[in-house]
Amino acid sequence: MNSRVAASGAPEKEAKKPKGAREPKEPHLPPLHRIGNLIAPTAPQDIASAGLGERVLTDLALKLAYTVARINTEWVAQQLHLSLPLADEVLYQLGAEGLIQETLRTGPGKSHYSITPQGRETAERLMDVCRYIGPAPVSLNAYAAMLRWQFANTPPAKPEQVTAALSRLVLTPQAIQLAGLAVSSGRSLFVFGPPGNGKSSLGRMIRNALPGDYWIPYCISVGDSVIRLYDDQSHERVDVPGEESGTIDRRWVRIRRPLVIVGGELTLEQLDLIYLPTLRSYEAPPHLKASGGVFLVDDFGRERISPDQLLNRFITPMEYQVDYFTLNTGQKIQVPLRHVLVIATNLSPEIVTDPAFLRRIGYRIYLGAPSPPEYARIFQNYAQQLKVAVPDGLIDWLLERYRAQNRELRACEPRDLIERARDICRFRGQPLELNQEILELAWTGYFGSEFPAYGQKEKAVAAG
Repeated sequence: MNSRVAASGAPEKEAKKPKGAREPKEPHLPPLHRIGNLIAPTAPQDIASAGLGERVLTDLALKLAYTVARINTEWVAQQLHLSLPLADEVLYQLGAEGLIQETLRTGPGKSHYSITPQGRETAERLMDVCRYIGPAPVSLNAYAAMLRWQFANTPPAKPEQVTAALSRLVLTPQAIQLAGLAVSSGRSLFVFGPPGNGKSSLGRMIRNALPGDYWIPYCISVGDSVIRLYDDQSHERVDVPGEESGTIDRRWVRIRRPLVIVGGELTLEQLDLIYLPTLRSYEAPPHLKASGGVFLVDDFGRERISPDQLLNRFITPMEYQVDYFTLNTGQKIQVPLRHVLVIATNLSPEIVTDPAFLRRIGYRIYLGAPSPPEYARIFQNYAQQLKVAVPDGLIDWLLERYRAQNRELRACEPRDLIERARDICRFRGQPLELNQEILELAWTGYFGSEFPAYGQKEKAVAAG
C-alpha cells in the first residue's frame, strides 16, 4: 500500500509549500513562489491541488502505461512533467482501481507497474476520445488567470527600450514614439506605406522592446479535449535557475516573449483551433501562440482570403482581448488573447480596411521613402555592421544614379546593394570592398540593365 496515502485515498497531510510561496488572490491562479528574482508556479504535490478534473491525470497516465510494457513512478513523473509525490498518487489511484498492478517497489515513491487487461480496455476507450500523451495540461481557467496576472505584474515597455529595439532602423522620432505607445499599451499597430521601407522589420524588431519572459503551459485541458499551446517553432525556451529543484510546476514552460508571423498563406481556418485527427487533440492557432508577445500579419491584403473577412475575424479579439473557439463536440470556449497585433501592408488603408476597423486600431504609422540623408545613414549603418569602409563620395555617386534613373529611394536597398557587393567579392575570392566598380555591377544585378528597345515589338503587336 502507498505509505503516503491513507486507506481512503486521501493524502495523510497537506503538501509542504516551498519557501517563499504566496497564496494567489485570484481563485484560479496557480500557487506561486519566488526563486531569486523570479516568480514561478509551484509544483502540485497531490491530485487535488493540480487544478484539473478528477480523471484528467489518471487517464493521461493510463494512456502512457498503455504504450509500454512497464512503467515506474520516476519515469511517469518525467514524461508527464509532474512532481514525484503527485505521480505516485496518480499511479496509486490507478492501482486501487485495478487498471495497473504494482510489480516491484524499490523504495518510498519508487514503484514499478504494468497495465492490467481491464486497464488496457479502458485505455483503448480513452484513446478513441483523445490520443494526446505528453506533459500534463493545466486548466483553461488557470491559463487565463496566469496570463492576466503576468500582464498585470509586468512593467510596460519604456521609451529607451523601444529606441534600443528599433536602433537598427532609421526612423523618425514620431514613428519610434508611436511604435512605443502600441507596445507599452498593448494596443494594435497598423503600419503601411510603399514596399521596402521597413514595415516588416519594425514588426519583427518591436518584440525586443517587450520586457521580461513569460510562463505558458505546454497544453490546456478543456473537458476531455487537449489544446497544445507550446510550440518549438513559435516559442523560445528560457532556462530557469533552480528548475531541477522540484518546486516548479513543470507543466509550465518559461519562454521569451514570442513573435509569430503570418503572411499570404493565412486562411480563416488557420485562425481556429486546428484539430489533429491522428492525435484527436487540438493545436492552438498562431494568434493564440503569440499571447504575451507580438502577432505580425505581414503583407496584409494579399492573403488567400479577402481583407474584409480577415478584418471581421480580428475585430472581437482586438476590442475585447478574447477569442471564441468551437470544439468538435460543439462546446464553445472563450480564451484570453494578450498580444500586440501588428498589421503591415503595402496597400492603401482605404483599399484594405474600413472605418469600423480603423477605429479599433490602436496606432497607425506611415513609413514612406527615405530622404537622401536617411538613405545615407542606412547605407553607413549597414556597412558598419559588416565592418567595411565606405569611401568618400560613394554614397553621393549612388544617389546620383537614383536621380538619373528617376528611381524612388527605398530603405531596404542599401542593405540589398551591399549584400550583392558581398556576393561579388566572395565570387572573386577577395575581402568585402565597396567602390564604384563593384557597386556598378551590384546595381545592374539588382535593378537590371536598361534596354529601351526591349519589348517594343511585342507591345506594338499587343496594341494591334
